[in-house]
Amino acid sequence: MPGLIRGCGWAGHAEMAGLRESLARGTLGRLLRHRAFVIGAVLFGSMVLLALLAPWLGSGDPNKLAVRMRFKPPSWDFPLGTDNLGRSVLSRVLHGGQLSLMIGFWVVVLNASFGVFLGAIAGYFSRLDGPLMRLADALMAFPSVLLAIGIAAALGPSPTTVVIALSVVYIPRTARILRASVLVVRELDYVHSARVSGASHWHILFRHILPNCMAPLIVQLSFVFAYAVLSEAVLSFLGLGAPPTQPSWGILIAEGRGYIREAWWLTFMPGAAIAVTVLGVNLLGDGLRDVLDPRLKIEQG
Repeated sequence: MPGLIRGCGWAGHAEMAGLRESLARGTLGRLLRHRAFVIGAVLFGSMVLLALLAPWLGSGDPNKLAVRMRFKPPSWDFPLGTDNLGRSVLSRVLHGGQLSLMIGFWVVVLNASFGVFLGAIAGYFSRLDGPLMRLADALMAFPSVLLAIGIAAALGPSPTTVVIALSVVYIPRTARILRASVLVVRELDYVHSARVSGASHWHILFRHILPNCMAPLIVQLSFVFAYAVLSEAVLSFLGLGAPPTQPSWGILIAEGRGYIREAWWLTFMPGAAIAVTVLGVNLLGDGLRDVLDPRLKIEQG
């Protein structure tokens, strides 16, 4: 009899594993058939690949001076032209992409850590909901860019400062979105069954609730990445981001704004890189939302 029970248990686990695998294949198939998602993946993946290959695609050191070659328009030798000091714009845009994308990545990591934790405990523990959400409301009362500028100005310009400032701005938004999902999932029958069976609060929260809140979280984090890239460009443009010796897309636009008439490519090229990256991430987010959000499926059905 025990062997039969164990056999049934193993069969149940195998059936659940097969169901999860089938659902994963179905979700992946729908994503690959979603035109916006595929276009976004191609655009964003291309920008990430170009940034990773910057040391080989660019012409060496992005800060290498060649004053005799200043203001060269895009050509075969300089595909994106040169700036006022003769530096290769291609090399600076590619290396700037490394910094801008890295800042976006770390902002997403901090949002996925602190935003998820705060939203989860606020949604599950009613006593903590009020204080945590009032703090989030206080931070969200400020315009996001102005709050980021204030934090960056207080801490001093550096890439780390940009990550901290943007994380403080966007973590409350991520926490509120996850809290809303937790409030819904915690009232479902299987959660009540786990609670009645004696499971601890933390086991229920991390084992049964959070895995079923991943869809809106993934969509939110994709948009946070796009907002972080844009906001980093704004802070760097204002001199509150990375130092000038460490190129980023915002710094390149700030350096080229005084030479728009003589060399339009100095601002156009980094601006185009920002536009393509943000467009790609937004299309990715739209595709993920369309496929993963069950409410949209119900409305379409």
